[in-house]
Amino acid sequence: MSMAVTEDADYYYYHENETFNYSYDDYPALCEKGDVRSFAAFFLPIMYSLCLVTGLAGNFLVLAVYVYHKRLKTMADAFLSHLAVADLLLLLTLPFWAADAARGWELGDAVCKIVSACYTVNFCCCMLLLACISLDRYLALAREQGKDQRGCLQRLFIRRHCWKWCSVVWVTAFLLGLPDLIVSEVTLTSDRSVCLAVYPTSMARGGKAVLEVVEVLLGFLLPLLVMVICYCSVGRALRSLPVESRGKKWRALRVLLIVVGVFVVTQLPYNVLKVYRAMDAVYVLVTHCRTSKALDQAAQVTESLALTHCCLNPILYAFMGSSFKQHMMKVAKRFGERRRKKSRRREAPAMEEGTEMSFHSRSASQETNTFSI
Repeated sequence: MSMAVTEDADYYYYHENETFNYSYDDYPALCEKGDVRSFAAFFLPIMYSLCLVTGLAGNFLVLAVYVYHKRLKTMADAFLSHLAVADLLLLLTLPFWAADAARGWELGDAVCKIVSACYTVNFCCCMLLLACISLDRYLALAREQGKDQRGCLQRLFIRRHCWKWCSVVWVTAFLLGLPDLIVSEVTLTSDRSVCLAVYPTSMARGGKAVLEVVEVLLGFLLPLLVMVICYCSVGRALRSLPVESRGKKWRALRVLLIVVGVFVVTQLPYNVLKVYRAMDAVYVLVTHCRTSKALDQAAQVTESLALTHCCLNPILYAFMGSSFKQHMMKVAKRFGERRRKKSRRREAPAMEEGTEMSFHSRSASQETNTFSI
């Protein structure tokens, strides 16, 4: 899943003719896509800049709370911290792609390969971590209700094995990004250089399609399936709560619906388009220039929409949790307290010492899961 949406966008028929050994007689003329490039040069830098600013702020805040105050107490905490790291690494590739869309690629093959692979690895890692968070929330509820305590999954999905689950996620994501590291290169077009995945002739049809489908299966369908199954089970458990807890029950259900709804809205269009383009790589479904241009612009819009999930993850999975908000307030209070201590140090050292002791005496609280239902 290279970020270069121009992979099939700039010279679609040119690459089709070159890779699949079609003759120029198959098409009356090459499909010139100057308008597609102009749209990308205007639209993508704006979208990437918005995602970069908002995503960096939210995810840096999540990491700051964990590093500075909360630490990693639960499985959910570990998954959320890894999710923030993956989001940040993904967002840091956006300036490269914005420059590529606006001016072309000017940084050479090595950077092209690294940035392409980093994008794919972290995008897939984010999706797989969302599945892990969903499974953790379901198992946490099952433990509280005393269900299936001896189950194999219950025994494996515990804090002691958290590093193993995170390692599996990162290794899987790295394997999905390995093809981009191998085949991505800088290609010279008529007016500029672009960074894109150039598949060898032997795998231009089937190999590319298989890789796209595998990314859709592991990066979208698997997380979606896990989220739907786990959150439906959590929802049924919430519905069985007594009438006195009706307000909290519906608030929790609303959170679950928002989490699943945002995932579907942001990821479904892009993955549907990926499946269609994988089929096109095998069966050559697109034979008209106008259709090819429409698909290219749709790829740019839907991939930008999919990237907005990096900005929404801190809100959906961290800031909605009451525990995380409490810790965030404590970090803010501690920061403000230190600022006040510095200003009072010259005036009243004794008062500063007493204030510090008073604050710490109020800060003790029970650690709970960050993303809690």
